[in-house]
Amino acid sequence: MRTVRELIIKGKRVLVRCDFKVPIDKDGTILDDFKIRSTIPTIQYLIEAGAKVILMSHLGEPAGKVVDKLRLNKVQEGLLQYLDLSVTKAKDCIGKDIEDWTKQMQPGEVLLLENLRFHPEEEKGDLVFTKKLARLGDIFLNDAFASSHRNHASFRVAKYLPCGAGLLLDKEVRALNKIKDNPNSPLIVILAGLPKGIKTKIKFINSFIDRVDCILLGNLVADELQKYGFKFGLSEKIIFPLDSNQGLDIGPETIKLFKQKILSAKTIFWSGPLGRIEDKEFSVGTREMIKAIVKSQAFSVAGGGETSWFINQLGLEAKFGHLSTGGDALLSFLSGEKLPGLEMLD
Repeated sequence: MRTVRELIIKGKRVLVRCDFKVPIDKDGTILDDFKIRSTIPTIQYLIEAGAKVILMSHLGEPAGKVVDKLRLNKVQEGLLQYLDLSVTKAKDCIGKDIEDWTKQMQPGEVLLLENLRFHPEEEKGDLVFTKKLARLGDIFLNDAFASSHRNHASFRVAKYLPCGAGLLLDKEVRALNKIKDNPNSPLIVILAGLPKGIKTKIKFINSFIDRVDCILLGNLVADELQKYGFKFGLSEKIIFPLDSNQGLDIGPETIKLFKQKILSAKTIFWSGPLGRIEDKEFSVGTREMIKAIVKSQAFSVAGGGETSWFINQLGLEAKFGHLSTGGDALLSFLSGEKLPGLEMLD
């Protein structure tokens, strides 16, 4: 996969597909800016290389309509916290006026387009919409790993412009390949969080079971998999929680067992918190797993918004090999599925 480092970008309009789908409250205030911070190295690289930087992303589920709370104004403010220059925001993401605007930009300037999903054509993968986006750039970068499992119109810009991966996407793929292709054994997987996306989790378990030493399950995932009829008896590698704290966290016996497994690991992959971490009483299991992972000194990759948020809250981001921005895309990639956003870069 070609990266931005291999492209001639000086003086060029570089259209970057980002994933700024950050958690927000009812007023639209950003609760966690991890995805914004993760994209800054790519943006900074482009600025220093003399590119004209045009950023595009979605936020939330506006269903193809303009929703004021889902405008990218707060994302613009978030970017300004990390970039030592102004970031201009457009009122839309397509149109002749915006196309002319991009052509008048100077090297090093940054333009943020409005929410892609205000147009229903984005989620439909409409090629007419794709072509309108492609007119805004000379080069296309995908830096949105977390959304690359979607076959949406903005990713298809790669069909019409010279393209490559941004620094974040490249970092994600390199780290995850260490887990997928040649992990040092023992490889321990922690699969927890909410039970949504159960089919994706089952595919992940089926594809990884021969490669792992064990899979440690959170309460909710274990319960949902049983309800779904998944046959756990097929493998002794899948380890259930032994006890729980009111069903909202793993209990002390489970913590003890899981820590023993983690401390023996050379490679660890973790998706999803083990309890309701926004409540201190039910964050004990997740906190203890983080301490064990750091102590193990194994190569560790953690993903999912809540997991990364909690690790950042504890100030331990640097102690992990990689914190992924991905959720479903993360499990799909490790399962060996083809992600449309990545396939298009070929």
